[in-house]
Amino acid sequence: MLVLQSLFDVPWQKPRIAVLEISGAIGAQVKGPEMVRAIKALREDARVQAVIVEIDSPGGSAAVSDMIYRALQRLGKKKPVVAFTGTAALSGGYLIACAAQKIVSLPTALVGSIGVIFTRPVVEELMAKVGVKMVVTHEGKLKAMFQPWREPTPEETQKVQALTEEYYDWFVNAVATSRNMSVPVVKEIATGEMYSASKGHEIGLVDELGDFERATDLAKELANVVETPRLQWVRPRRPLLERVLARGASSMAAAIFAEAETRISPRIDFK
Repeated sequence: MLVLQSLFDVPWQKPRIAVLEISGAIGAQVKGPEMVRAIKALREDARVQAVIVEIDSPGGSAAVSDMIYRALQRLGKKKPVVAFTGTAALSGGYLIACAAQKIVSLPTALVGSIGVIFTRPVVEELMAKVGVKMVVTHEGKLKAMFQPWREPTPEETQKVQALTEEYYDWFVNAVATSRNMSVPVVKEIATGEMYSASKGHEIGLVDELGDFERATDLAKELANVVETPRLQWVRPRRPLLERVLARGASSMAAAIFAEAETRISPRIDFK
C-alpha cells in the first residue's frame, strides 16, 4: 500500500504556495481589475495553501491600491498571505503589503513613503502662447475645478487640500489597523519619506528581515505545510486586445497615449 502511494506521488498533487507578482506603478502597469481577478482565483483555488505577494512598486493610483488591498484582505481571511519585497514597497505598494499577515523584506529594500499627492497640470500659459482659448459651459460652481486650462481659485485649492487630507487620514488608519499600531505613532512616520527595510523593521513597518526563501518558509509555517511545497508563480492575464497589440509597434503608441492621458488628468496617488 505504501509502495503504491509513493508511485502515484506526482508533483501536481503537492501543496502549492502561489507567488503573486506586483511590479511597477499601480494603475499604470499594475491594473486593478486584472489583479483582483487573479487574487480571487487564488482564494478559490483549493490547491493553493498560502500566497506570497512579491512587491516591487513605487505606488500609484490611490483607488487601485485600495482595490488590491481589499482583495488581499479577503484572501487573507481564507489562507495565509505573506508580503515580500527585495526592492521597494512604497506608498500604494506598501499599503498592499499591509494586507498580508506578515511582511518580509531584504534589509536594503525600501518601504514606507506613507502619504498622498494630488497632481493637476496647468497649461494656461502654454495655451496663451499658442493662441488657444477654452470656452466652457457648466452647472455647479465647482464642476470645472480640476480642469487644466486655468489656475485654481482659492476655494478650489481649499477643497483639494481637504480631499487630500481625507485620503491621507484613510491611508494612516489603514496602516495603523493592519500593523496593529496607534494612529499617532503612524502619523509620526507617515511623512511621505521612504525608509530602508532595516529601519522599517525598527519602527514596526516590517515584521522580518530576510530573503525570498525566508518568506517562503514563513508562508509554509503559517499554512502548516509539512512537506516541501510547489511554488506557483502567478501573473494576471492581460486582456486579448492588449496581448495582440503587444506583438507590434502599436503597443508602444498605445502606452505613450495612455501615459499622456494620465499626466494631463487630475489624480490622487499613494505615490
